[in-house]
Amino acid sequence: MDDRLFTCRENCGACCIAPSISSQIPNMPNGKPAGIACCHLDSQYRCKLFGQPSRPLVCCRLKANQEMCGNNRQEALDYLTQLEQITC
Repeated sequence: MDDRLFTCRENCGACCIAPSISSQIPNMPNGKPAGIACCHLDSQYRCKLFGQPSRPLVCCRLKANQEMCGNNRQEALDYLTQLEQITC
């Protein structure tokens, strides 16, 4: 699948849970630790900051793609958790 056509999966939020974020996030001045859901993730695993100017640049630059998102939420969580462990 062409990654330009790949969109976020409903009820996933893996990219807002698995990786750490070292930059400041509104209401999370020290960033976010790996494995902890961002406080801006709603009950349907959507980012409440999406499209807002306060959304961190690191989040804006992250784009959904087949490699990162896999075929389901668990594959996405596993991939991002492994990537976090390799890069920390």
